[in-house]
Amino acid sequence: MDKSLRIARVTLSDRASAGIYADRSGPEIERILSAAFAPAPTFLVRLIPDERAQIAAALRALCDDDHCDLVVTTGGTGPAPRDVTPEATRDVLERELPGFGEAMRAVSFATVPTAILSRATAGTRGRTLLINLPGNPRAIGECLPPLIPAIRECLKHLHGE
Repeated sequence: MDKSLRIARVTLSDRASAGIYADRSGPEIERILSAAFAPAPTFLVRLIPDERAQIAAALRALCDDDHCDLVVTTGGTGPAPRDVTPEATRDVLERELPGFGEAMRAVSFATVPTAILSRATAGTRGRTLLINLPGNPRAIGECLPPLIPAIRECLKHLHGE
């Protein structure tokens, strides 16, 4: 990429958004993506509770109003009743790209058999790529780096290159 990317990192957690504990997943996303893209990306940071309508509204705004190239969420992808990130993401997607979730589950399953419980997905809205990541910093460190080539390629297509 020749231009600096606008990347949103969105942490979805009732407890982190309430200040009960610090967000460690969002900074891990930023660390990995900062190392992967030059020039250095501009990051927009959001910390939101697990509320489907609130998540969807934030994702729409980051795509449509803030014109982010990439929106990466962390958290809320499991089977618990409050885990609504995939549903909120699908509410705003124009085109789903299920291969991202499939790849993350395959990478993680080799070491964590319960990784198949993840419902993470990805897709596009306009010229923005949205990707759901797990909520664990260690899982982000395993899952995100292998996605970088596909992220680069997708962003090229979205920008008409």
